Amino acid sequence: MGTRGKRREPARRNMNALVIGGAAVIAVVGAGVGAYALMDGSGSKTGSSASADEKPEVETGPPSAKETRTAAERFLTAWQSGDAAKAAGYTDDPSAAEKALTGLTKDAHLTDVKITPGTRTGAEVPFHVTSTIAYKKKSKPFAYDSSLTAVRRKSDGKVLVGWHASVLHPDLKDGDRLVTGAAGDPPVKAVDRAGGDLDVKKYPSLATVVDGLREKYGKTAGGTAGIELRVVRKGSEDAAGSARKNALPDKTLVTLSEGTPGTVKTTLSPTLQAAAESQVASRKRASVVVIRPSTGEILAVANSSPGFNTAFQGSLAPGSTMKIITSSMLLEKGLAGVDKTHPCPKYFTYGHWKFHNDDKFAIKNGTFRTSFAVSCNTAFISQAPKLDDDSLTKQAQQVFGLGLDNWAIGVPSFDGAVPVQSQAQMAASLIGQGGVRMNPLNMASVAATVKNGTFHQPYLVSPDTDHRTLAHASRTLSAKTAADLRELMHYTAVAGTAVKPMSGLGADMGAKTGSAEVDGQKEPNGWFTAYRGDLASAAVVQGGGHGGDSAGPIVRQMLLTGS
Repeated sequence: MGTRGKRREPARRNMNALVIGGAAVIAVVGAGVGAYALMDGSGSKTGSSASADEKPEVETGPPSAKETRTAAERFLTAWQSGDAAKAAGYTDDPSAAEKALTGLTKDAHLTDVKITPGTRTGAEVPFHVTSTIAYKKKSKPFAYDSSLTAVRRKSDGKVLVGWHASVLHPDLKDGDRLVTGAAGDPPVKAVDRAGGDLDVKKYPSLATVVDGLREKYGKTAGGTAGIELRVVRKGSEDAAGSARKNALPDKTLVTLSEGTPGTVKTTLSPTLQAAAESQVASRKRASVVVIRPSTGEILAVANSSPGFNTAFQGSLAPGSTMKIITSSMLLEKGLAGVDKTHPCPKYFTYGHWKFHNDDKFAIKNGTFRTSFAVSCNTAFISQAPKLDDDSLTKQAQQVFGLGLDNWAIGVPSFDGAVPVQSQAQMAASLIGQGGVRMNPLNMASVAATVKNGTFHQPYLVSPDTDHRTLAHASRTLSAKTAADLRELMHYTAVAGTAVKPMSGLGADMGAKTGSAEVDGQKEPNGWFTAYRGDLASAAVVQGGGHGGDSAGPIVRQMLLTGS
């Protein structure tokens, strides 16, 4: 073996190289086998007659420190020089990268870009960007931090910058853009019914409300838009430029000039709004609404968590407060009468589900008045076999204006849902479980409809402002049914589960408590809805337990404040 190796030494020493047409031709002589290989300037083979199956070896594994630094330096240098095409060529997605980099100048109007690399960590290189936003004689410095990650291309082992829009700016997701120009909507100055400023620092619950007012009325309230650099989300607008529902909101990064706000007058009462803010601030996950039954005007709205307007947009099982709607249906169908004997057994099985009352109580020879006042579940479930699958759905839609997705209160809202269900789910919906979903706005409206006898769609901004059409119920409660409902709610307030919160509030009032079980939640959501004079209010405390104890005190304070 060693001897043969020595005989091959001269063959390797006799290798000669010639330059032909700019390519090196290597003459390999030895062991009786000759071969020629063309090599490009980098030394990689471009052709071979030695072995047709032989392939060049491709580098694998994570990028080395040197490769990472080189890829980052080339990309950042080209970006800083303004050569978008060259910079994009150093990424693994040149098309997307060039489009985004070009947009920094064309759409975001960034100039004087300076980029300072930071200390590499593995394949990641952080960097700091300083620039100037220049737009229509307005300019402002813009600086931020971002990072890139070096990746190895599988096809040839080359190390490039892994492209994502977040490389340009950390707030960008793929498909998003940076745009400098007029703000999407002019700002608005929201005022209460007396003309006072609804400052979100004073009324933190109104932050989402003011955002909704700006979206709805910004272009028509008489204000002018400011100039800003913002993140425009992918899919946030359709082909016609209209905002799409459920799209992530655009995000303002820099304001070059403030706009001039237009004024939007709301129906909110400053006294009630202040009281509502105070009530939810002292509790976790609480929401409350107050409306005027005779008109539908919304007088107050507040949430413990101002980031989401649960009071207007929440979708929660309302528990036994739903029994107001169910009772109206049973009374109209002759399946119940205020002082008629009504069953309230310990258990009732329907659709293979066994229902029971809280603490599994039962009432022998009781009336419907008593069953309503103490919130007997089986008194309502026992009537399920006599109902059609859509009976409750029709009652909620036709009399209480719920579940038709047509309310126009002035800001986004959820109008409740009472889907058509069958068997056990239908029975559960009679007591506010199953698929029924509501929020405090909906349930305050239910109490208001009972008090007024007619549904008035709640609204935060008068329809006279923009001549929009409010929702209407297709029919009203009969005078007798309305009177019976008021009697049931009044009795609940003086002798039932709502006694404590409603104590001392006079004769012209009524209430209903509710507790809604939620899967995986230790305590149920506590609900309470009531009316007093020309005020109606509803509240929910998520995870609060019994509605009379958790949500009841909130509603009581609202009714007292508004008197």
